[in-house]
Amino acid sequence: MAQFQSSTCEIPNAKAIPSHIAIIMDGNGRWAKQRMLPRIAGHQRGVKSVRNTVRHCVEIGVEYLTLFAFSSENWRRPKDEVSFLMTLFYSALDREIDQIHKDNLRFRVIGDLAPFNAKLATLIKEAELRTAGNTGLTFTIAANYGGRWDILQAAKRMLNDHPELAGGFDECHLSPYLSMNYAPEPDLFIRTGGEQRISNFLLWQLAYTELYFTDTLWPDFDSTALDLAIASYQARERRFGRTSEQLLATP
Repeated sequence: MAQFQSSTCEIPNAKAIPSHIAIIMDGNGRWAKQRMLPRIAGHQRGVKSVRNTVRHCVEIGVEYLTLFAFSSENWRRPKDEVSFLMTLFYSALDREIDQIHKDNLRFRVIGDLAPFNAKLATLIKEAELRTAGNTGLTFTIAANYGGRWDILQAAKRMLNDHPELAGGFDECHLSPYLSMNYAPEPDLFIRTGGEQRISNFLLWQLAYTELYFTDTLWPDFDSTALDLAIASYQARERRFGRTSEQLLATP
């Protein structure tokens, strides 16, 4: 497993094109409501934006893309909407996995899969195994995921493997047990739909990520909208605790 820099332990290499982009895809329901359509129509249209975003990330050289599809708190939504989202996840993955594999993408899912039905859980595992050897963009879906859950499950697994660490450990001990131990920390976080919060998404990993919020609803998010987010990122000064003067002095 590759070892990635921790932004709190080392100074990561900041690139013009983010190596890792993480997105909260918000606004599907409002997009549908504006058009007098049922909420599920917004979710269906949102799949198109996922497809377009993945394609554009590949084109511009992004190495990791992580999308927040379903949080651990989304179970609180109406049962019929939750049921539809599970069905949509299955049908979209079943339909797209051949193309994902053909495009040399590595597919991953992070989150607690235990509550998912066996059919969906099996399809996820099969898709992960099928694409595990691919070398292109790593495309991750966060499903039934929560940042606090991630940290807690990592601590539990770490202490189960290394009970001697109960008396004290540091992030180097914990990091390998986090759900995204296979990826660098996100360089750019995007949330669509106008809300300005991270909603329990990648709490550990977003420590030094550049945050970008847009009013664009997810079904309307396209390559132009993604380019605007990246342009905002490129205008930021990524200091990682240093001063501007130190950046200027760095060769």
